[in-house]
Amino acid sequence: MSTAGPAPLDDALPRHVERVLAGYLDRRRTEVLGIDPVVVQAADALAGFVLGGGKRLRPTFAWWGWRGAGGDPADPHAQGVLSAIASLELIQACALVHDDLMDASSTRRGRPTVHVEFARTHAANGWSGPPARFGAAVAILVGDLAQVWADDMFHAAALPEGAHTRAAEPWRAMRTEVLSGQYLDVLAQASGDTAESTALTIDRFKTAAYTVERPLHLGAAIAGADPRVVAAYRRYGADIGVAFQLRDDLLGVFGDPRVTGKPAGDDLREGKRTLLVAAALQRAEQRGDRAAADVVLSALGDPDLDAASLDRARSALSELGAVQSVEQRIAALTGAALDALDSAPVAEPGRSHLFELAERATRRAW
Repeated sequence: MSTAGPAPLDDALPRHVERVLAGYLDRRRTEVLGIDPVVVQAADALAGFVLGGGKRLRPTFAWWGWRGAGGDPADPHAQGVLSAIASLELIQACALVHDDLMDASSTRRGRPTVHVEFARTHAANGWSGPPARFGAAVAILVGDLAQVWADDMFHAAALPEGAHTRAAEPWRAMRTEVLSGQYLDVLAQASGDTAESTALTIDRFKTAAYTVERPLHLGAAIAGADPRVVAAYRRYGADIGVAFQLRDDLLGVFGDPRVTGKPAGDDLREGKRTLLVAAALQRAEQRGDRAAADVVLSALGDPDLDAASLDRARSALSELGAVQSVEQRIAALTGAALDALDSAPVAEPGRSHLFELAERATRRAW
């Protein structure tokens, strides 16, 4: 490949994922335009959401899972693999658009969420009915469209013979797991379940499975990986995926909005029953510290949580040792994941990149 040509896939993977996604979404936009020009508004909202930001973490894990299982970027099917793994960003879009609606989040990546944007469109046009209901309906449909197009994109990818059959198991399992985890999350918020085991189960299936474990499994299946590699990937993926979510939980309370793109303390306002919250309440109970528990509980699910109340909740979470406990859990999970990876016949440069990704996913500030 000449230096004037496209950047090597390994060295500019997020850029190539975005290129493939942009091309695919543009083609599907033309198709929607033929149905009715107004439907393009929904397609454009999806394209704007997908291409407007994101770390491309899921395709990155899938790509390096494929590389670690012997995949070669010089292979004629490499572009097909790129298309297949890029479809994971549409699964992510579906999850986030619906998640924002369920959590009543007003912003995502520093911009209005899909349901908020369409509610504003409704209000600006003076249409009939409640703007919020219209925004919610459109967000559901945009998320559904992302899920449908993810399936279409994955199954249309030009993969080696037998790869789609091998990849069917992780693709099928991933979608069921993320929806199951999402349901468990909704149920925990509604029922007030603050058990640590519940928080970890939600992290395992709502985040870890479709963020790390199944993307790695998918890449390995496309490559026809050794079963030992698949087993190691799944252990690594489950642990790093949970650690990733635990870091996200800490950032959701203590993160800088200018970096995270979400208002500080939003996880508390939304009433998320995270491990951070569960650990704090358990320690407060063990100490008989009702006052500290009340500070945390009063912040949890309060949509009007102000800066002073957020600071009190942060102090309580730290003083109860919950922050330290979650940090220790992240470190333990990361160590176990790297041990699993180290014990398997994972090819270079996949092995080195997966070690690096573990650090990026669990020590990040975004």
